[in-house]
Amino acid sequence: ATYSQDIIKALKNKFGNSFHISVCALENGIEHFQYPEEVKYSFNTCNPKGYIALANKINADAEFSIVMIEHEFGFYAGHEDDFLQFLYHLSKPVCISFHTVLPSPHEALLTQVKRISAICQSVVVMTRNAADILRQDYNVPEHKIEVIHHGTHLVPHLDKITLKKRFGLTGKKVLSTFGLLSSGKRIETTLDALPSIIRHNPSVVFLIIGKTHPSIVKNEGEAYRRMLEEKVKELKLQKHVRFVNYYLPLADLLNYLQLTDIYLFTSGDPNQAVSGTFSYAMSCGCCVVSTPIAHAREMLKDGAGMIVDFGNADQLSETVNTLLKDEELRKNISLNALHQIASTAWENSAIAHARLFEKISRTDMPLQYTIPVLNLDHLKNMTNEFGLIQFARINQPDLGSGFTLDDNARALIAMCKHFELTHDEDDLEYIQKYFSFIRYCMQSEGYFLNYIDEQKRYTVQNNSTNLADANGRAIWALGYLCSLGAILPQKLVEDADVIIQQAMMRVNKMYSTRAMAFSIKGLYYYNIRKKSYAVISLISTLANRLVQMYRHESDKGWEWFESYLTYANSLLPEALLCAHLSTGEIVYKDIAKVSFDFLLNQTFHDGTIRVVSNKSWLHKGKEAERYGEQPIDVAYTILALSKFYDAFGVEEYLDKMQKAFNWFLGNNHLRQVIYNPCTGGCYDGLEEDHVNLNQGAESTISYLLARLTIEKYLNNHPTVHRHGEHEISAPRQAEVALAR
Repeated sequence: ATYSQDIIKALKNKFGNSFHISVCALENGIEHFQYPEEVKYSFNTCNPKGYIALANKINADAEFSIVMIEHEFGFYAGHEDDFLQFLYHLSKPVCISFHTVLPSPHEALLTQVKRISAICQSVVVMTRNAADILRQDYNVPEHKIEVIHHGTHLVPHLDKITLKKRFGLTGKKVLSTFGLLSSGKRIETTLDALPSIIRHNPSVVFLIIGKTHPSIVKNEGEAYRRMLEEKVKELKLQKHVRFVNYYLPLADLLNYLQLTDIYLFTSGDPNQAVSGTFSYAMSCGCCVVSTPIAHAREMLKDGAGMIVDFGNADQLSETVNTLLKDEELRKNISLNALHQIASTAWENSAIAHARLFEKISRTDMPLQYTIPVLNLDHLKNMTNEFGLIQFARINQPDLGSGFTLDDNARALIAMCKHFELTHDEDDLEYIQKYFSFIRYCMQSEGYFLNYIDEQKRYTVQNNSTNLADANGRAIWALGYLCSLGAILPQKLVEDADVIIQQAMMRVNKMYSTRAMAFSIKGLYYYNIRKKSYAVISLISTLANRLVQMYRHESDKGWEWFESYLTYANSLLPEALLCAHLSTGEIVYKDIAKVSFDFLLNQTFHDGTIRVVSNKSWLHKGKEAERYGEQPIDVAYTILALSKFYDAFGVEEYLDKMQKAFNWFLGNNHLRQVIYNPCTGGCYDGLEEDHVNLNQGAESTISYLLARLTIEKYLNNHPTVHRHGEHEISAPRQAEVALAR
């Protein structure tokens, strides 16, 4: 039930009105519950006549397009044939998720699973091992099997010391396990191991989190818990063991896991297919020690956790002691676990399920990604009293990475856009802070340095790195700030005006392609307020250089400014369009549109964007590298699409803007989220087989610039609507019935 609730919530959050979900709740004949609105049917699995009756109800309901069944064999014990009749009578496509897949089945089980699989359009399992068993032991066709890992929650990765203080565990090394208690969890193995652990680590506390399983209470009472409590007394462990005898709210559970140093999973069942408990622990950054169920062997490989034998207390204590004395090892295991588990976030599980629904549905079911609410939390978390910190380790600021003008200039633009949209007075503190950083980087000669360390000193990188782009970005940021002179504090705008005037003294000496383009954008925005012939003259000088580059390099099939596509490509045609808007020069507009359309043809394929790889630029006449995409290039594309849509009114630009933004939300080659809605941060890159989970300044600002850019289209365009909490487009509704 928890699994079903989590996936339903994730689907609703991720896809809004793409489809509607109704639930059929299962009962065993003696239960009668009051259900929430989403439960359309309840079904007594002990009633043989009810199976076909339920199938007929679903068939008769025209709203339902798909039936999704969360399956456990115990739900239908004694009624296996009735359940098969239910499946046979359904006229809608059926997808079944097997939560248990037993190897080496006896004849009756083999026959049952083969019949179920034959009826269903798709069979979902949660591990690759389970998929292998279905293929090899049950002869289920490979094309029917989908592996969708058990979902996990994105968490903010809060500070352990702070959390331990909150829960009265200051100074303790915390071991934990959680879940509904039953004898199958073999928690006594950990209790047997604790005396040896405590001898070496006297500050250890073991948390046993969770109530006894309701079915166990019904049949056996609290006998298992009492046995554990007696064992604690017998081994004199009262000061080292705490029973948290609650069904914890999710937030509290995740906090307990985040403060845990080592998570222990000691199930004694070698046939257990999946454990959501240690998956949750991995997603919270726990160092996990587990018995070798198939799920653990699959997820804890490559240094993502430790495996111990079933029921082996000596091996468990030795492993825990090794981990407790080696903090660096625990950190490495934790990081490996986070990278291993990242793809299983509920958001990614929702994407996988929705794409499966889209595939098997007999009706049109276009997926529309819900637009997240604006969230500045991570940007603010990455900002200290001096400015925006460059890098993060996962979502924690890495002050040792220092600061850059690049990041603070982009942050200034993002915060100005946010203030323009919301008029939130709190934004002014950050606008001032980012502007002050830019001013700090200004040199007396009228140019900017880019790299500053944590002691606010310029670094040697400034001597060896081309600073032209950073100078262009600074002009872009200052120009954008000045364009908002009517709503920003006058003193701030006057100060920015002084700095940009200094910087403009050197602009006509720029020849770096992107530096010129950034500068054109900044001068375009600056001129909105100033209306200066001198500024227009500078814009024309730089734009003419871009035109000359285009004429020199472009030919049939290659309508571009250079002989290769590199980074921030969309910036170049956007800058020429800005030059046209400032000067009225038609040639700027013509080249801008031709080159931009050429770029879009190179980067949009199969309904999504694939920006040029940062591993190998796309050279004229060569094949593009497929992997290595950066959020900043997607964001720059969205900024350019917005400018071109406003100028030309071409609907294709609006459509591509939506598709490009969906890249952040999971419409990319890995079908994984790049934006983290839990932290408000954005992951640093999309690689061939993984997402870089660090949430640095550049990536987070890139997402925010993209998100702020599309905001104005959510209400102001007839084909783009806001539904629920920010959703683009209203598709045909289809319904998915989940039976659990």
